[in-house]
Amino acid sequence: MSQLLASLWPLFALILAGHVLRRWGFPNAEFWPGAERINYFILFPALLFNSLANAPLDSAALPRLMLGLGVVFAAAWIALLLLRRLRGWPASRFGVLVQGSLRFNTYIGLAAVAAIFGSEGLALFAVLLAISVPLVNILSVHALTAQGAVSARSWLFALLKNPLILACLLGAAFNLAGGSLRGGLDGLLGLLASASLPLGLLCVGAALEPRNLLGETGTLLVNSLVRLLLMPACAWLLISLLGMPTMETAILVLFFALPCAPTAYVLTRQLGGNGQLMAGIITLQTLLAMVFLPVWLYLLL
Repeated sequence: MSQLLASLWPLFALILAGHVLRRWGFPNAEFWPGAERINYFILFPALLFNSLANAPLDSAALPRLMLGLGVVFAAAWIALLLLRRLRGWPASRFGVLVQGSLRFNTYIGLAAVAAIFGSEGLALFAVLLAISVPLVNILSVHALTAQGAVSARSWLFALLKNPLILACLLGAAFNLAGGSLRGGLDGLLGLLASASLPLGLLCVGAALEPRNLLGETGTLLVNSLVRLLLMPACAWLLISLLGMPTMETAILVLFFALPCAPTAYVLTRQLGGNGQLMAGIITLQTLLAMVFLPVWLYLLL
């Protein structure tokens, strides 16, 4: 347990540091939006491309990971659609609840996997991202626009402009084509990737807004428990039936125990969703994850 906490506490320390720095106004209010943009458009795509370009896409674990990922996502999506029909949620609310249940904070996930499992675990996690990043973005956009006037062409174009999706697709294509990172390119991508995770965690902390927790307490709490308890529990149940190895099991359960990503707020605002509710979900899930993630990993390892 002490080794696990030693791996995780620096991640949450960076999140807390980001929040404190933002509250202190350091370096200034304009820094954080710029930091988020450079991470979202340059550093984080470099990390994803680099990881996927070197990922073992011919690994025997890949079919098992894809099966586990697909079944849990499918079950969650069907359950959300049924709840929407029963409760009559408009797209502006449904899209928020979908993202709160399905979106995941890749910064925290990659940092945790790298700290605990090293490069081997990071490569497997990158494969999960290659599958899940496009899928979750498709479901999120659909949920937020199901009652809107967004055309299929505009919807597809918005997805293809997503730098994370492009990085995953290009990295996987480069890998499958037998490409090799030479001539210092591996060093450049490595430097960009190494800057992404600490900056991303600082930005997560800077984006936390505890005042957004004052409204819709019941919805915030239920959605957070679904994401941080129910989703990983369902994943663990399924994985136990598949008989997956320990590291694969831990990585897949960890994936479903990650809090919602701050990028969900940006997408929600752009597509006319309930931004205040989305901000509250992101804040509460990130805070609760500091408790639940160590517990899940302790049970798994």
